[in-house]
Amino acid sequence: MNWDRVEGNWKQFSGKVKEKWGQLTDDDLAKVNGNREQLEGILQERYGYAKDQAKKEIDTWSGSL
Repeated sequence: MNWDRVEGNWKQFSGKVKEKWGQLTDDDLAKVNGNREQLEGILQERYGYAKDQAKKEIDTWSGSL
């Protein structure tokens, strides 16, 4: 799925993000507000992902929507 659609409908997708990455808080999701780079950074913080791994995880997740 095109990230622009995710960003434009962030409130709808934030629940799915939280299902996928349960360690993210509501504050994290509010901070991200659909910004892919912000999500990558928070995934790196919370899950210890490398930058490339965070990108791959998001690509896999968004591709399954």
